[in-house]
Amino acid sequence: METPAAAAPAGSLFPSFLLLACGTLVAALLGAAHRLGLFYQLLHKVDKASVRHGGENVAAVLRAHGVRFIFTLVGGHISPLLVACEKLGIRVVDTRHEVTAVFAADAMARLSGTVGVAAVTAGPGLTNTVTAVKNAQMAQSPILLLGGAASTLLQNRGALQAVDQLSLFRPLCKFCVSVRRVRDIVPTLRAAMAAAQSGTPGPVFVELPVDVLYPYFMVQKEMVPAKPPKGLVGRVVSWYLENYLANLFAGAWEPQPEGPLPLDIPQASPQQRCVEILSRAKRPLMVLGSQALLTPTSADKLRAAVETLGVPCFLGGMARGLLGRNHPLHIRENRSAALKKADVIVLAGTVCDFRLSYGRVLSHSSKIIIVNRNREEMLLNSDIFWKPQEAVQGDVGSFVLKLVEGLQGQTWAPDWVEELREADRQKEQTFREKAAMPVAQHLNPVQVLQLVEETLPDNSILVVDGGDFVGTAAHLVQPRGPLRWLDPGAFGTLGVGAGFALGAKLCRPDAEVWCLFGDGAFGYSLIEFDTFVRHKIPVMALVGNDAGWTQISREQVPSLGSNVACGLAYTDYHKAAMGLGARGLLLSRENEDQVVKVLHDAQQQCRDGHPVVVNILIGRTDFRDGSIAV
Repeated sequence: METPAAAAPAGSLFPSFLLLACGTLVAALLGAAHRLGLFYQLLHKVDKASVRHGGENVAAVLRAHGVRFIFTLVGGHISPLLVACEKLGIRVVDTRHEVTAVFAADAMARLSGTVGVAAVTAGPGLTNTVTAVKNAQMAQSPILLLGGAASTLLQNRGALQAVDQLSLFRPLCKFCVSVRRVRDIVPTLRAAMAAAQSGTPGPVFVELPVDVLYPYFMVQKEMVPAKPPKGLVGRVVSWYLENYLANLFAGAWEPQPEGPLPLDIPQASPQQRCVEILSRAKRPLMVLGSQALLTPTSADKLRAAVETLGVPCFLGGMARGLLGRNHPLHIRENRSAALKKADVIVLAGTVCDFRLSYGRVLSHSSKIIIVNRNREEMLLNSDIFWKPQEAVQGDVGSFVLKLVEGLQGQTWAPDWVEELREADRQKEQTFREKAAMPVAQHLNPVQVLQLVEETLPDNSILVVDGGDFVGTAAHLVQPRGPLRWLDPGAFGTLGVGAGFALGAKLCRPDAEVWCLFGDGAFGYSLIEFDTFVRHKIPVMALVGNDAGWTQISREQVPSLGSNVACGLAYTDYHKAAMGLGARGLLLSRENEDQVVKVLHDAQQQCRDGHPVVVNILIGRTDFRDGSIAV
């Protein structure tokens, strides 16, 4: 039998338990109130009469960041932001495919040193951009992709064009966020713009559901029942929807900072060890990649530093053209052989991926200095095929400037540069011999490209998109200066041409944009001549038309004995362009003595404001280099 003394402690536990339960309930209620935005709404009003919309917030942030163009293919999900951009003087450039819009933003980012911006509608509009976003990721281009989405309340409920867009873009983007309230638009976009340019640059994605872009009265009409419902459940649901709507718009129009946030640019560590290694070199060699052209170091400062350093160099990616045309330090041919002979190699923004045979082209006796903003990329394959003497994580351009400061007065024997240039001269002679060879039909592509090289003006920007024809052009046609060459980069994407040309011409309106296309690649870009015509953007496309996917056929036929799926037709691409309102010209065996005249005619038509397609019928030959541009 339990005694009163024993029962007393049990009775005293009841008040403690009750207190704990009440505390838990209060905490749960407070948490629910916070999640529902009730506390925020006490301090921040909802302006139900306002006709403003979230698209205006988007446009304000873009303008504050100096954005002048936004590339798009229109859709109802994103209409408010496009209209707002137009009102604030941001030019809205609409394309015929979403992938072109992102490629154009990529080119804008590369040439301007800022963030390129594209906006597309939900679902298939966004899935159409995946290839271009991946290309930007691998090319390390800072682009902002704005994507429409279904209403926040209707996601995962079968709404039109609703898919899990964040899961799709997280592997591709440095920053991937869905905006859930109008007041979050400004800080989210500021963070996204900073993330795109900080560290290793790359694409960022911001999802903007329709209910954070449209005005209050329109969202209210779609979200809240017009007639008050009857019954307890109906009233609870109605209250929840009205509160949800209020939380969406609470504090939406309160002033917020809109300008750029500070960027995090990794600076290279002190360079003394690198200076010592390079100062002892007898046969130094530098390989400069796209990262060398990233801000904050200007192309002019980098060029002056490379010239002062006096080390012969190979230029790849966006670094092509850094030293202009025919510079004595710029070595263009026989890179693998040169790397084997060099005793010190500086890989400045260059990666040991397939373009350097994963590092196998580097001699084990060479001392290798590598600098890159991205540590993982910097050490790629160093556990297998090569080892760096010094690995420096930081900004490439500022590293080169510091290296030059430490080596002031250092010179190297001229015979090393002369040896490398002699190999260049031999390759040039080989191409001259190939240009003189007869072809069975149509035009000799090497001869045509040599005439393009002679005709290309100093203010030109080269956009290259293709395989066999472009691979040959990479040896023969030289960009005239820094940031005047646009190729897809490490992803090797076909179809970049029209988008890159669009971004390039808008970014540099005084430049002549020359696009070198293979006929296979041109199929992706043809319809965008409608875009060029509508927006009055004069660019010139030279299509090397050999009626096939020749770069593939060149290996497939000898190794597998079939040309299946490699054949195309000698299509009248110039006539197709004319059907879209552009100008079209044909170069063939019939007017082979007028190649230069036709090129000049195309130039003049571009200068008169017309986009032009020059369809160049070339023969299928066995003597072209056929290598991929790197």
